Amino acid sequence: MKGSLIVLCFFIAGCMLGTTNLLPSGIQESHLSTYILYALMLQVGISIGSNPNLKAIIRQIRWKFLLIPLATVTGTLLFSACASLLLTQWSVFDCMAVGSGFAYYSLSSILITQLKEASLGVQLAAELGTIALLANIFREMIALLGTPLLVRYFGKLAPISAAGVNSMDVVLPMISQFSGKDMIPIAIFHGILIDLSVPVFVSLFCRL
Repeated sequence: MKGSLIVLCFFIAGCMLGTTNLLPSGIQESHLSTYILYALMLQVGISIGSNPNLKAIIRQIRWKFLLIPLATVTGTLLFSACASLLLTQWSVFDCMAVGSGFAYYSLSSILITQLKEASLGVQLAAELGTIALLANIFREMIALLGTPLLVRYFGKLAPISAAGVNSMDVVLPMISQFSGKDMIPIAIFHGILIDLSVPVFVSLFCRL
């Protein structure tokens, strides 16, 4: 929750700084965001590879565990496609690209802004990237604050699916507390697979 609010504050500060035209034009027109994206991708690999429980998690993997991230991806994309019926300005693939962030707001927003710039133009690409940032921050917050209710009304696996990539880090303590410690390996495995899927699905839908 605190991390999400910090990211949101930095985003708002960046928007305000950009509107003042105080930044040199060379910085604004550079490929800085591309290098930030590369750094984020490196961080994904490091965070997965450095997990001390990775080997234990792999040994506990059962094929049926794959159904959970599959359900997360399917449900999210279906809901995102339905959202396009209300958000008529954006195509169904744009909405699905936003949903494909699976609560990974930093990576998905930069990817969408970069990939949609050619087809939508700078302004609309930035707008869609902003929507992705806010939508995925809200998803993380809902999963973090709503875990008790999700477990109560939808079962132990519900907060894992709702958390998206954050089932392996930010929301994991809440999952452990309300779903049970036996859900921890499943939550981490789910988070790793969803984490890896974000650049794949976002890139796919941005190019359609």
